[in-house]
Amino acid sequence: MNRILLCIFTLTLATKGMLAQSSLSKTSVLTETFIFPQVSQHTHGSSIVELPNGDFLAAWFQGSGERTADDVKIMGARLFRGSSRWSSPFLLADTPGLPDCNPVLFLNGQGKLFLVWIAVQANRWEHSLLRFKTSINYTEQTQPVWNWQDNILLNPGDTFFKETERKFTMLPQRNLGWSEFARSYDESIIEASRDPRKRTTGWMTRIKPLLMENGRIVLPLYSDGYSFSLMAISDDHGNTWHPSLPLISRGGIQPAIVTKRNGTLVAYLRDNGDAPNRVQRSESTDRGESWTAAVPTEIPNSGSSVELLALQDGKWAFIGNDVEDGRYRLSLYLSEDEGTSWKYRTALENEAPQLNGRYSYPALIQSADGLLHITYSCQQEKQGESIKYVVVDPKKIYTNK
Repeated sequence: MNRILLCIFTLTLATKGMLAQSSLSKTSVLTETFIFPQVSQHTHGSSIVELPNGDFLAAWFQGSGERTADDVKIMGARLFRGSSRWSSPFLLADTPGLPDCNPVLFLNGQGKLFLVWIAVQANRWEHSLLRFKTSINYTEQTQPVWNWQDNILLNPGDTFFKETERKFTMLPQRNLGWSEFARSYDESIIEASRDPRKRTTGWMTRIKPLLMENGRIVLPLYSDGYSFSLMAISDDHGNTWHPSLPLISRGGIQPAIVTKRNGTLVAYLRDNGDAPNRVQRSESTDRGESWTAAVPTEIPNSGSSVELLALQDGKWAFIGNDVEDGRYRLSLYLSEDEGTSWKYRTALENEAPQLNGRYSYPALIQSADGLLHITYSCQQEKQGESIKYVVVDPKKIYTNK
């Protein structure tokens, strides 16, 4: 147990200095606009990808709600190279009679375009089904021409249960006053991990995958049923998939992944667990097949999605709601030492909480020219909802200390 506590202490120390504050000049922000005019419908969970011809494609889900609203569908828009205005929104995916949520766009190592999302069966997150489409004809017109559609079916075996049971012993003990006659949270989750029906359904998308140099795709997934995470891994450019061992935590979901210079994969996770809520962190030394039990960093989190990206120059960028009491502030962090410290920080959004604005669920990529392209949900009580698009020049961040 002493070795476990030392590991947790070491990882926590790795985030010391993380909240050092630095004000970034607005000259770093090159573009700040809505992808489409604000609407009364719920718009959320965006994703963005740069296409080989320099266009950008964005996706989000939209409808009268989320999992309980059967009219929710996946919408998209295109920003043509050299244009300052996004196209009118168009339909990307719609499973009749079911809510479609959490789209993820990416290109595999062969240049094939993927759209992965979830269809929510029985209006329950834990019954969600992973779906995907692919396209090789996506540059000739505004909307991609889809040439294939299928489901991603994962079958975590008994190793899933064994890993869950083992890794829960590595988490810090909880003393929340459970009754002697009541089963603990940990015991309930471990028992659920024995059930093949529960562990084969309900895995959901949210964050873009990590594409490794050898072509491996590591697609982050999470479960609201288990309230922890797992990766779908493909070694044949997305033709077939297998599950990693679970990334065990109490409430660590929606992982965002980067690769360190030494080859270690690092995941930062939303904290859906008990207060105080902090962004969680986990590592993998076997290319995503297994993960350390997640431990908290020092970054506050309001139970909202985060993003992480290793930039072309080796620096890291992180985006999240770095407050505990809402989604009114969304901040961009930059690290020059692979997350050991975060020297630069700015608030992309920082609104008074009483105004009831919500800015969340960021998507982050770096284009070929080095610029950061960010989309996120903008939900304002009186004006309506949209997806905001922001472009930041990281070079200007470093020259405006």
